[in-house]
Amino acid sequence: MKELLKELILIDSSTKEGANQAVEFCKQWLIEHELQPSLIENNGYKMLVCEIGEGDKTIVFNGHVDVVSGKKKQFVPVEKNGRIYARGAADMKAGVAAMMVAMKELRNQKIGVKIQLQIVSDEEIGGMNCTGYLVENGYRGDFVICSEPTQLGIALQAKGVLRIEVEVTGKSAHGSRPWEGENAIVKAYQIYEKLLQLPFTKESSDFYQSPSINLAIISGGEVFNKVPDHCVMSLDIRYLPGQDADVIVKQIESISDGKVTVGLKGIPVATKRDDSFINQLKPVLEKHVAGEAVIFGQHGAADTQYFAAHGIPAIEFGPSGANWHGDDEFVELESLEKYKEILIDYVKSY
Repeated sequence: MKELLKELILIDSSTKEGANQAVEFCKQWLIEHELQPSLIENNGYKMLVCEIGEGDKTIVFNGHVDVVSGKKKQFVPVEKNGRIYARGAADMKAGVAAMMVAMKELRNQKIGVKIQLQIVSDEEIGGMNCTGYLVENGYRGDFVICSEPTQLGIALQAKGVLRIEVEVTGKSAHGSRPWEGENAIVKAYQIYEKLLQLPFTKESSDFYQSPSINLAIISGGEVFNKVPDHCVMSLDIRYLPGQDADVIVKQIESISDGKVTVGLKGIPVATKRDDSFINQLKPVLEKHVAGEAVIFGQHGAADTQYFAAHGIPAIEFGPSGANWHGDDEFVELESLEKYKEILIDYVKSY
């Protein structure tokens, strides 16, 4: 498994071409280990699906091999102090490698549930072309484990995504006489300050103190000596399970006299604590970690959102690591081995 992970890391999958190459590599590895993956392509993005087992229920193992950009040296894995440092080591080639090896080890065993492995190539840019496509075309299952790095904790929930642009107009004037104009950038920021006081921002839940609001981009102004008469403010809002995106948009529209445009809307994930699949996973996890299972909510979104949109219980659950998307990304090898064994024991518990 460690060598498989290292080979996966060596593929710079921060581009569409590289991510497709990584999927092809996974397909070949699975074939060499007596499995029968199917390659699927959509909008130029490749993905694979591979099934084993039998039974009335299907558990989906979902993982992505695309990564964010990194320095050239980050695509050469470095093993040190029980860790592998590299781009994609934690997010999430380690989880993918564990799922692949689990499939190999389970392939000839009699198991009472179907396992469907999905390996995709576009999660880091939204997942619409791969997991979104698979889900819309019937590759759904009854329960989904997405092997994002979670320190061997179970992420039952994830915030929804709402990307909004607020277009603000003002009145231009000479830069030396700003009182004669109406500064669109200042107006936009005043809307942002009001937005932070809207009712939806004050809501909380068991897992979250509040939604997340990031003022990501402000685009306005042309030259130093002119009052800007146009500004576009781009907001990345992560809203809570139970909140309604349309209500949030209406609240924002109520404080803005400008045009409000929704660019992306992804629903939250809210898998129930007492879901039967979770109840079966928890004791297996607790046996391997020799303690109580950590259950939490993710702030960011993952491909679990596409299953949640169809009412399918989905979780993020993966090995331990840190600094994903950062310079010193790593995965803990001991947790990776433990993770693979948890997956195998969980499947065998059916």
